[in-house]
Amino acid sequence: MKLGAFSVSLSVKDLRASKTFYKKLGFQVFAGDFDKNYFIMKNEDCLIGLFQGMFENNILTFNPGWDAKARKLEEFDDVREIQKQLKMEGVSFESEADESTSGPASFIVLDPDGNAILVDQHV
Repeated sequence: MKLGAFSVSLSVKDLRASKTFYKKLGFQVFAGDFDKNYFIMKNEDCLIGLFQGMFENNILTFNPGWDAKARKLEEFDDVREIQKQLKMEGVSFESEADESTSGPASFIVLDPDGNAILVDQHV
């Protein structure tokens, strides 16, 4: 199962303060904007998403079809195929991708400790 690019999506209280802090750790803005209430910060192949007011808890995020530079991969496992495999393994879903569609879609599962895992395909 190929999950694609990995990042941690952090629910932050103060986007400006979080951006400043992560810049001190060597992260640079890769995407996002203050007006959109989020930034994707990058340090080499490490990605951290900073999101203000979009969700309550931190989320582990995987992006099928993307590499760490958000470039489309030639070959990848579609989010709907990943979802089908997880269903066969008995995994419960918080939200599901519509399996009758193609292209961008996402689903959310929770790990045994309640941590959200977002599998979010953009291609």
